[in-house]
Amino acid sequence: MKKKVGIIGGGAAGMFAAITAARQGAEVTVLEGKDRVGKKILSTGNGKCNLGNLYLNRECYYSNDLSFVERAIERFDVMDTLSFFRGIGLLMKDKNGYLYPSCEQAAVVLDVLRYEMKALQIKLNENRKVTALHKKKDKWMVETESECFTFDSIVIACGGKAAPKTGSDGSGFELAKKLGHKVTRVVPALVQLTCKEDYLKSVAGVRADAEIFVISDGECVAEERGELQLTDYGVSGIPVFQISRIVNYLLEDKKTVKLSINLLPDYSEEEFAQLCQIRSLLQEGRTTEEFLTGLLHKKLILLFMKQAGLKGDLPVSQAEEAKLKNFYKMCQNWVLYVTGSKSFDNAQVSAGGVELSQVTDNMESRLCKDLYFAGEILDVDGKCGGYNLQWAWSSGYLAGMAAAGTPVVKE
Repeated sequence: MKKKVGIIGGGAAGMFAAITAARQGAEVTVLEGKDRVGKKILSTGNGKCNLGNLYLNRECYYSNDLSFVERAIERFDVMDTLSFFRGIGLLMKDKNGYLYPSCEQAAVVLDVLRYEMKALQIKLNENRKVTALHKKKDKWMVETESECFTFDSIVIACGGKAAPKTGSDGSGFELAKKLGHKVTRVVPALVQLTCKEDYLKSVAGVRADAEIFVISDGECVAEERGELQLTDYGVSGIPVFQISRIVNYLLEDKKTVKLSINLLPDYSEEEFAQLCQIRSLLQEGRTTEEFLTGLLHKKLILLFMKQAGLKGDLPVSQAEEAKLKNFYKMCQNWVLYVTGSKSFDNAQVSAGGVELSQVTDNMESRLCKDLYFAGEILDVDGKCGGYNLQWAWSSGYLAGMAAAGTPVVKE
């Protein structure tokens, strides 16, 4: 008799778990709370869907147990991801290690997954938000607002709290808690940060290659480099996304957080000092604004001049040395104070989730037999670059295999 497997949540991890279990001969049913599966996939990679990354190891993730993460991605790695998607007809390309569908359309990724689910005769029940779970003898009873389902095993894969409009509204955490599982603090991750400086409105829209240092209690706790995007409310861009989960946990702990931004990261302090000295010799006779033009984006130069108290129309030879030094300092140590981040609505993922100590390497709950977890609901979140989708594929595969009664054996 076929094993009946229920998948709660039709996102990336849920669909992958469903396909994996069905390939093992299980009778699979997906219960999706929204009107369509895979909505969050459509927005990944700016609509291009960054499926994974050829550079894959534990350092690409955050978790309280990175060894757990490492064991999982070793058992279904990026080569397995490539093989799977090629096997269901998706042409893929490598962009400096970042993997995308060749057509760069996230909708196509969702389509091939849906077509594979259809080919495997997976039952898809949309608009079926799960309200309760309980075990009756050796069966799982899953209640929705309209009906009740019975399964031999279930996989909870309904996401975290990021992008709630796509279905990840935190309801999976509540289901897990009611079954006795501990959920770590959940905060927005891969999200924009808000800052207290009102003057940022004057440089909104500016982009710059920058190195960003997170300072708290006088110590640097994180650093990233990449394209910084300045906004009227604060900062955005890939390097900001990468540090956002660290910042949000610090703010949760009531810590003061400031960013030290180096807008000329290719120069050491000594090299930049020499550059400024050479410019002084070569550009005599100019106004202060003319003299400083070319170092940074025009809007940043005007802002830093104002902050330093420099008058643009004054001959640079008459500018106070202390004010010039203050301007130069801001070029490599511009300090902004962080007040928070954008909400879960704006976050690409959420950090935190079901504690990994309560889950086996096959994604089975240590508290409830035949109950499995996959994807963002677990206390694992990755950096930008396809790592969160890779976690969905890896954990979904392991959960699907085990839920179908064919757990992956460690080599």
